[in-house]
Amino acid sequence: MTARFTALGGLVALVAVASLLAGRAVTPGAVVDVLAGGGGDTARHVVLNLRLPRLLVALGAGAALGVAGLVLQSALRNPLAGPEVTGVTPGAVLGAVAATGLGVAGWQSPAAVVVAACVGGFTGAGLLWLLAGRERGDAATTAVYGVLVSAVLGGLTAMVLLVAPGQLGSVVQWLVGSTEGRVWAHWNLLWPWTLAWGTGAWLLAAPLTLLRLGDEPAAAVGLEISRARAVALLCAVALTAGAVSSVGALGFVGLLVPHLAVALFGADLRRTLPGAALCGAVVVCGADAVAQLASRWLSSALDAGRLTLPVGALTTGLGAALLLAVVRRAPGRSF
Repeated sequence: MTARFTALGGLVALVAVASLLAGRAVTPGAVVDVLAGGGGDTARHVVLNLRLPRLLVALGAGAALGVAGLVLQSALRNPLAGPEVTGVTPGAVLGAVAATGLGVAGWQSPAAVVVAACVGGFTGAGLLWLLAGRERGDAATTAVYGVLVSAVLGGLTAMVLLVAPGQLGSVVQWLVGSTEGRVWAHWNLLWPWTLAWGTGAWLLAAPLTLLRLGDEPAAAVGLEISRARAVALLCAVALTAGAVSSVGALGFVGLLVPHLAVALFGADLRRTLPGAALCGAVVVCGADAVAQLASRWLSSALDAGRLTLPVGALTTGLGAALLLAVVRRAPGRSF
């Protein structure tokens, strides 16, 4: 198990280096010079004030979404209960967009945007809970209702666009998911939020492990199921809101990563939650590096100037493929 954590740590370092070297404007050699303490003023600005915070935000957002997805799947005992398909991510996007577009909060108050995203995330999760009713224990049914809730919340987000069309650029970024333009202000808000709620989730590792076994076994050992589930959902929504307010809706990271983490580290969440954080960091940061390289190639091949491929486009495609695979296997597999 230690070897797997070591390997994942090495992979985090590898994708981090790839992300630093993959961007435009500064060559890999110039990046190395800056990291060694040299380099010109322009190169130092690009690397230290643009690429480095972008890298850290990608790592932090990926870790937050990975942990949030695992907490949701464990608390609800549903392998399809990622933030993206339970109304949490669409609700958080709506909250952040409404706060900014309607003047409830602005970029001058990023903490208020996080709070608005939390409110939206809880609203989306609450809508799904009400719609699913007694069928919320069925994975496929919950996923269907999640799609419906996401569609409703997406429509409300579009209505905000009609009211505040001047916020189109920011809204598109939140809808698709992007690390473009992330600076130190985003990182300084993201890391303490993620650390606090991630620690809270880890402290719930034992109750969450019991919840994965089912309500009856958990109740048999004295676990207060409703309270444990409520606190777990609070952590999951808060982690998702922090990530969404920083990078937008990175599609299906919270669904993809928990399955990978459980496959690597097993069902004991004392190990699997840190593993999910590392896996999420690798997935998002790696996808960001690939997106930057693809953007450079497409700009050159299409002669399209500065063409930017959002990282959310890659994670959505990969996550959608995983969702189809999980749905096909769900009826005949044990959670």
